[in-house]
Amino acid sequence: MNVTIEELMVWLVVGMLAGTLTGLIATRKKAGFGHLPNLGLGLVGALIGGFLFDLLGIAPALDAISISLRDIVAALAGALLFLVLLHFARGWYRKR
Repeated sequence: MNVTIEELMVWLVVGMLAGTLTGLIATRKKAGFGHLPNLGLGLVGALIGGFLFDLLGIAPALDAISISLRDIVAALAGALLFLVLLHFARGWYRKR
């Protein structure tokens, strides 16, 4: 798998957008979790959301744009799912 600089830049932009939106939703603060945590959260969310959206066939028509709305929505959904899973994992770990 050869990743071009352009693809890497798209992933970073989508990750930052999704991470910032997720940080805004989760913390209700403008900065969210901070720049690097927002980026990491967005990239993890993009991986999870992209996999799930492809697997379930959700919104394939939104894929027509280079940085598509589907990519951002999938990354946002994946990041929110990751935060929910992280929340439950922390609660389970504390009970042990």
